[in-house]
Amino acid sequence: MSEKASFKRLKLYSFKLNALLEITQAINDNLSVSHLLKRYETILKDELNIGRLALLKLNEKWDTILTTGMDKDDVATIDVEKDLLHIKEISFITTSPNEKLKNFDIIIPVITQDTPLAYVLIGDIDEEAEGVSPTIKHLHFIETISNIIIVAIENIRLFNDSLRQEAIKKEMELASRMQNMLIPENSTLPQNTNIHFNAFYHPHFSVGGDYYDCIALNDDEFGFCIADVSGKGISAAILMSNFQANLRALFTDEITLEQLVIKLNERVMASAKGEKFLTLFIGKYIVSKKELQYINAGHNPPILYEKKKKKLSMLREGCVGMGMLDDIPTIEKGLCTIREPTKLLCYTDGLVELVDEEGVEFGTETLEKHLSNHRSIQANIQEIIEGQGILSGNQAIFDDITILGIDFTPN
Repeated sequence: MSEKASFKRLKLYSFKLNALLEITQAINDNLSVSHLLKRYETILKDELNIGRLALLKLNEKWDTILTTGMDKDDVATIDVEKDLLHIKEISFITTSPNEKLKNFDIIIPVITQDTPLAYVLIGDIDEEAEGVSPTIKHLHFIETISNIIIVAIENIRLFNDSLRQEAIKKEMELASRMQNMLIPENSTLPQNTNIHFNAFYHPHFSVGGDYYDCIALNDDEFGFCIADVSGKGISAAILMSNFQANLRALFTDEITLEQLVIKLNERVMASAKGEKFLTLFIGKYIVSKKELQYINAGHNPPILYEKKKKKLSMLREGCVGMGMLDDIPTIEKGLCTIREPTKLLCYTDGLVELVDEEGVEFGTETLEKHLSNHRSIQANIQEIIEGQGILSGNQAIFDDITILGIDFTPN
């Protein structure tokens, strides 16, 4: 080999080594994707005389993240799944019948763990004097630097995704804490010798669309409700938070349940614009009259159990759910006189739609069995929670679960 040729080869090796070091340094310095792509383009186009270049990368979908030496529209017609996905190694395509690839000579796939991550499409314009294509002459170097660049870009994407996920996680944790502040704790629920409330709340995600509340309207009247927004997640939680605010503002000892339901329906319609609705069971207990008034707005019928009579009743009277119609056509208010120790169990459908190992739904029959005894409603709710493994990782849970129970002890 002549001295001139040796010097030329040494110069080329030095360039490639320096290019790799420069790219590595840029990666270590956490430079942006656009900077890495610009340097990659400069090396291939300006320093290796590669005339045409397209880089297609898988993000959430296949995107063209770099083109040079050609119109981007020429690459837009390429369908990665149909035209490229079968290519597992460096391939020459100059004789390919695929018209979409006519602008290129070689395809370099970038594959990690047997999964295609990107495709580098390259072609020549400026041929070297000796007739050796720069693409072929520097093929292994191009492959090496392409792999380094693509893996670096993918790592940046994954890192940014992890940052976004962490931010979302923190936002969800904050939303969960805020929502939990709206859900009353058992220790704050009204209790006296005539009435005793107990509740359980278990959102399927960080935030949920279930809600319950208990309000001492005065010394003689107690209001309560349980509700379930259609759907799950943030949108359901926002609607439920809005509903909670309206309920607390409207539910007083002066308003009738019919008037209250009409106003709540108006507020839900205004908030959800017909895109969501909620089912609701709302009641009022008047201690002096031993009277339970209620309206079931499309909700799962609560179960009333009279201990001495050993009688079970389903509380169904009511109307359509909140937010289903602009104007509720009819409202039927239910009335029960509580003459003996009685229990009421209210729940959302996440409880009765639980399934066992054989795919059988939990249903109301099991609830009735848990309720049909002289034990307190608190004990019954605890038995239901433990029996269904709600807090111990039951894989059948796919919805929010809320239970509201009341012990009535008339004097």
